[in-house]
Amino acid sequence: MTPEQRAARVGESMFAVDVASKDTMGMELLACGPGRATMRMAVKPLHLNGHQICHGGFIFTLADSTFAFACNSHNKNAVAAGCSIEFLRPAHAGDVLTCEGVEQTLSGRHGIYDMKVSNQRGEVVAMFRGKSAQIPGHVFPEEAHE
Repeated sequence: MTPEQRAARVGESMFAVDVASKDTMGMELLACGPGRATMRMAVKPLHLNGHQICHGGFIFTLADSTFAFACNSHNKNAVAAGCSIEFLRPAHAGDVLTCEGVEQTLSGRHGIYDMKVSNQRGEVVAMFRGKSAQIPGHVFPEEAHE
């Protein structure tokens, strides 16, 4: 199995049971590759806060979900060990947010990943940095010889 095939299978396996991202938030998984992932979410009225802009928690969730796919893409279970986000501009109802996540480094059990959330005009809405820690297990079972 190639790294690309492995990552795609991780994405399919995780997204199929990701109730939070898929069913609750309405996100789409666009791509899952080795050390990277891309997700999309349309901003709906239910995502708006008291200022009638997208609640930061929903933008954070889009970035955090993308981070999860990127850091698990090697088929080694990984969880967030820490993260931070910078909100750079508001998102509004009708905006379509795309988050692209890229592995910056993976050393032993620890990785660092950067997520960029942009709107449909290509304007950067937020930047998120996540630190991952690998835990025992795999997203899907693999043969020992693969």
